[in-house]
Amino acid sequence: MGDQVQLLHRLVEEREDELLELVEELVRFRTPSPPARNTKKAQQFVEQFLKEIDFDTDMWDVYPGDPNVVGTRKGLNPDTHQSLILNGHIDVAEVDEGNEEWKYNPFEPVMDNGRMYCRGTADMKGGLAGALFAVNLLHEQGIHLPGDLIFQSVIGEEVGEAGTLECCKRGYNADLAVVVDTSDLNIQGQGGLITGWITVKSPQTYHDAMRRNMIHAGGGVKGASAIEKMMKVIDGLQELEKHWAVTKSYPGFPVGMNTINPAVIEGGRHAAFVADECRLWITVHFYPDEDHDTVAEEVENHIRRVAQADPWLRENPPMFEWGGTSMIEDRGEIFPSLDIDENGKGTKVLQASHKEVLGEAAPVSMSPTVTDGGWLGDAGIPTLIYGPGDLQNAHAVNESVSVEQLVQFTKVMISLIYNWCSEERKDDANVI
Repeated sequence: MGDQVQLLHRLVEEREDELLELVEELVRFRTPSPPARNTKKAQQFVEQFLKEIDFDTDMWDVYPGDPNVVGTRKGLNPDTHQSLILNGHIDVAEVDEGNEEWKYNPFEPVMDNGRMYCRGTADMKGGLAGALFAVNLLHEQGIHLPGDLIFQSVIGEEVGEAGTLECCKRGYNADLAVVVDTSDLNIQGQGGLITGWITVKSPQTYHDAMRRNMIHAGGGVKGASAIEKMMKVIDGLQELEKHWAVTKSYPGFPVGMNTINPAVIEGGRHAAFVADECRLWITVHFYPDEDHDTVAEEVENHIRRVAQADPWLRENPPMFEWGGTSMIEDRGEIFPSLDIDENGKGTKVLQASHKEVLGEAAPVSMSPTVTDGGWLGDAGIPTLIYGPGDLQNAHAVNESVSVEQLVQFTKVMISLIYNWCSEERKDDANVI
């Protein structure tokens, strides 16, 4: 480890209070999503921070009141040296202050027994602050590296609005991206996720007094309750989920992580009607060797076979809608999966950077949840997930993060940026 990096690591320890003040400033911005449309002030703060350390900034609205911020610091030799994206989301999980029993104000940070408590500390403003503090120290020490450094603070991750996808569409690219989201300092990939709506709809609407005629011999009415028929669809989904658990697996995941969750059901008009429509909102998790279109097709094909076995559903087959760009705007989302290579160059450099700080290589694993990392991977950017905080605290009441881990993470970011952006690019290298 070079003398410059050792000095920077010491500065993180000596200026721990400044690091924590930066986390506190970020978490005080109320950016829960939903309701969203509330990140502008927080993003203006990030943009100004980046401007003051000589980043060229780009801020644009993804949705009104929810802008992305990207800062770029061009390297001294960008054509020949490796570039790096640091990516994180500024929105945090929703808070129901009227019904959740928070020990402290969820938007006023409190230190207690070596942990900082506040919404967003673990997921993931702690990671954003640590990465910002790392690039700030590099700037203060006059370290201008050969490779480009790109910092992305994005919106919408909590509700599938994929601010990161918008960065990719805008043309931002690099030789490696690190999503500084909640991973407990594990280097991670992830499975994927897609939501879908399944609709069962009757061509006729009946008064509830007609139910007897629909279900008893000689009644003469060929009708059905859409709610009751949706029960058969749910049974079919459970059969497929069990089949996947037996027939599919992927290294790094517990068996059966590819679940089909019947999350929300809506149906019927009111008690005086036989339900003529029922809609089921499902969430489907899949492995890194699958994609959301193929998985959605598998679900559709199976449920269509289920419908063929039922006389009424055969004539009134279920309808499907998949994905979406926002859980708020169109009640749907997609998170692509992200595979990683334990022997890839990016993984090795991040492991070595972790080892410089913690004395051992970082564990490599697969996240049981999802992040925006899949969008970067889909754009052809080798991507890793690595950040402070753990999933027990993400989205939790009394969310908190370890101060010691924040310090460790910030040091690792310094080493990663220095090590990665100092190396010459090798176009044939396997970087992940």
